[in-house]
Formats: sequence, structure tokens, C-alpha cells
Amino acid sequence: MAHTFYQNYYHIVWSTKERQPTMLPEYKNRIFEYLGGSLKTLGCTPLQVGGVSDHVHILAGIPPKYAVSEIVRDIKVGSSKWINSSMSNIKGFAWQEGYGSFSVSSSQKGAVTRYILDQEEHHKAKTFRDEFIEFLRLHEVEYDEKYLWQ
Repeated sequence: MAHTFYQNYYHIVWSTKERQPTMLPEYKNRIFEYLGGSLKTLGCTPLQVGGVSDHVHILAGIPPKYAVSEIVRDIKVGSSKWINSSMSNIKGFAWQEGYGSFSVSSSQKGAVTRYILDQEEHHKAKTFRDEFIEFLRLHEVEYDEKYLWQ
């Protein structure tokens, strides 16, 4: 075959350090826009970025020439530096080490987009901890809970 054809969508989730609510409401949209712009700069396609004060959700298309781990690392490092240098009300901002990455079929893009857009309402009834464990179980990811929250 002369060309490479792909469609790789990922739902990526990570939290602020120690899941502290450090993404202040007045900055959240700017942070989400920055994350989306970072994805574009890295050659990815951001479809939706959102979350609440202690974690972020991203739906993105990532070309197969990139490892998801490299993309997440670069975005987390760059955004932490940017947040600390440009948002005076946020001191010592950092992301938690690690992340969750879940593949998404084309038929589920709409559902995942709606899920990300509905984060504020969703988290009135469910904690990030419960949400993340639900993702792990839904996607049949093996885990030991004692290592999830270190």
C-alpha cells in the first residue's frame, strides 16, 4: 500500500497534583484552549478539551507516528510552565504524574465529546476517583488500587 491510513482517537484523562482544585474557574477555559493549541502544535487533532478544577479530559486524534505517552508528557510539561508563568493567582501548579488513555471508536466520538462537555454536571454526583475507576473497568484495564492514588 502506498499510503498510511489511520483514525486513532483517544480519550485522555489526568488530574492536578494530588487532585487539588487548582484549575481556578476564571482560568479553566484558557487552560483548555492552551491544551488544545498544544495538541495542534504537536501535529494532533484536538476534538474536545474540558474538565473541572482537579482534572482534565481530552478527546484527540493522534497520528500513529506519535506515542500517546510522548504527547501527554509534552503537553503536561508545557502547560505547567505556561500556567505558572502566566496565571498570577495560581501558585506552584503541577499535574499529577501519570494519566489514563482510552481508545475511542469513530462511532463514539459524539458520546465522548458530550461527556467531556458535561463534566461540571457529571461531577455533582460522582468523584474523579469513582469516575476514573469506572473508566478502567469499562475498558478492562487491570490495576491495583493501592497504586492509583500515589
